[in-house]
Amino acid sequence: MAGRTVVVTGASAGVGRAVARAFAGEGASVALLARGRVGLDAAAEDVERAGGRALAVPVDMARSARVEEAAELVEHTLGPIDVWVNNAFASVYAPFSHVSADEYARVTDVTYLGCVNGTRAALRYMLPRNAGAIVQVGSALGEVSVPLQAAYCGAKHAINGFSASVRLELLHQRSDVAVTVVQLPAVNTPQYSWALSRLPHRPRPVAPVYQPEVAARAVVHAARHPRRREYRVGASTAAAVLAHRVASVLVDHRLARTGYRDQQTDEPTNPAAPYNLWEPLDGPGGRDYGAHGVFDTEAAEHSPYAALARHRTVVGAAAGATGLAFGVLRGRTARGRG
Repeated sequence: MAGRTVVVTGASAGVGRAVARAFAGEGASVALLARGRVGLDAAAEDVERAGGRALAVPVDMARSARVEEAAELVEHTLGPIDVWVNNAFASVYAPFSHVSADEYARVTDVTYLGCVNGTRAALRYMLPRNAGAIVQVGSALGEVSVPLQAAYCGAKHAINGFSASVRLELLHQRSDVAVTVVQLPAVNTPQYSWALSRLPHRPRPVAPVYQPEVAARAVVHAARHPRRREYRVGASTAAAVLAHRVASVLVDHRLARTGYRDQQTDEPTNPAAPYNLWEPLDGPGGRDYGAHGVFDTEAAEHSPYAALARHRTVVGAAAGATGLAFGVLRGRTARGRG
């Protein structure tokens, strides 16, 4: 990636922050797009410390005109965009009946339409050059939904359908521009500390949990090899998808039974806690949240399955996924990290 220009959306914290650092470590120039100024400035420092060149661009990915302006600034400042990573998202933790129409629309605008806006802006420059890679940061929840995250699950499902359609159009045009999706497992990011929640207890990722650097390595690899339709990170992602495809009724009943409990800690929710749905918490006067959330003690730093998948060791990976899938069906998935 040395000498290339990479755009990362949602780059101020979480997976986007780790992705930006990973590209910078390979010598890329990295444009950082997000709302929070404090987080963006800290991310820019990370990039430069890792050996890359940074450009911080405050932008709300839900606003298409601003995204187009950001892309133009990147082209003029850092050079032709080689890789665009769509990672920005928002979420609400609550039963669907407790989510307002405006809140649902906001999650959709940021998570789904933000991806659409980023893809459109990237293609504007990539198509005339007939070169470039677009990496959509997806989720296992884009294929296997869970309760309490209807807006987020819907948006991630939409990203899968949208990306597949665009990919077919590029194939029809015989374009060398590529679109791929990286499907992530539960990741230890600040989202559980700053997302709007109406649950009785604080939200948490469903175990097993991975560190954001695991996701970042997968995104960098996908940018190098974007011709694959998708990459699944973590054996839990592969197992969940496989289990849902072969025994969806059983999986649905299990998720309905355990999904509420597994997405909450034992700590009561603070109803007065600030959240970032409408305004960033790392804006002026805020703090830098970094890449990691509060679940470091249980988050895995490596994923053997992801490493196998990157090298296309299909037989071994598939066997592992199959075993895990039947473990899920039999209810063996533990609450703690396995």
